[in-house]
Amino acid sequence: MAPPFRIGVMQLTMEPLDEILAHARQLDEHGFDTIWLAEAYPWWRKHQMEARSSTALSPLIARETSSLTVGWGIISPYTRHPIQVAMEARVTQEAAGPGRFLLGYGASKIFMKEIGEGDGRPARPLTAIRDSVRIVKGVLGGEAFSYEGKEFSAVVPPLSAEADAPRTDVPIYVAGTGPKMQRMAGEEADGLLLASITTPAFVRYSYENMAEGARAKGRDPGELDLGCTIVASIDEDPRTGREGAREIAGMYLANKVQNIQGSADVLLEKAGLGQDEILPIAEAMESGGRRAAAAAVTDGILEKCKPIAGTPQECIERIREYREAGCTHVMLELWGEDRDRQIALFGNEVLPHVRD
Repeated sequence: MAPPFRIGVMQLTMEPLDEILAHARQLDEHGFDTIWLAEAYPWWRKHQMEARSSTALSPLIARETSSLTVGWGIISPYTRHPIQVAMEARVTQEAAGPGRFLLGYGASKIFMKEIGEGDGRPARPLTAIRDSVRIVKGVLGGEAFSYEGKEFSAVVPPLSAEADAPRTDVPIYVAGTGPKMQRMAGEEADGLLLASITTPAFVRYSYENMAEGARAKGRDPGELDLGCTIVASIDEDPRTGREGAREIAGMYLANKVQNIQGSADVLLEKAGLGQDEILPIAEAMESGGRRAAAAAVTDGILEKCKPIAGTPQECIERIREYREAGCTHVMLELWGEDRDRQIALFGNEVLPHVRD
């Protein structure tokens, strides 16, 4: 069965707890489908913002909302053993109830730089995520499970019929920008998550990689979810409606330069962005913070990022463009002034026009 078309928000978890919970309640009230929690890595702290745990936040959000689905978007295999991940997933399952929890894994090159290489061995993200996905599925499945992987292993007894625990499946996603990780998502996962600065051209490229992996395992790629993280902001005034997207684009373009070169090359190539355009943004972020980086994002650079930004009608048109490219799950990286008002504007003036 093809996944439903969904629209959610990618929530950066470097904001205060009360603000994150307030945003979640607003999203729930205004009919958004999902909230994805993006763990804020050491790089955020470097820029005066504190990191918070997605796995700790998710059950709190689940209890504060009634219909909003909570996603981990993403957690890294380098921060938690997969058995620990399965235990934390159980808590969110219980807090959210059936069908309201999605688990996303990603390599996170920032964490790889911090803790992903030990004992003289290079980090092997593809292997680490594959092992993690298999172990988490096996543990949550409830049967006796034994797995010997190259990065992680697990031996877990069966879940007793008398045990008080959720029995519903947890969809597991894999985040990937490179073709190998995207193909692996098609082989192993329930969906693929794409990074910020995703464009329609990158959606088409990524779908083909995911589909290739799915077909190689006899799976139907049309049944997999393709989640796309897209910089976003909205206002009745078109100029004001693009400023939040400009700031978040500046932060992530700087991140691409400073932390994830290589794997982001195709993503930037599909956006038509060259190093000569984004290096000044990274330099501005380093010297003056996120507002300086935003000022370095020209109108031309912002348009290449294909944001869902501007007036409600402009946002509607851009969402349709992403959907036509193959995106089945829009994850708005919503930023800028008065986000509660932006959430309401999206909910009232955009969502009714892009739903089935």
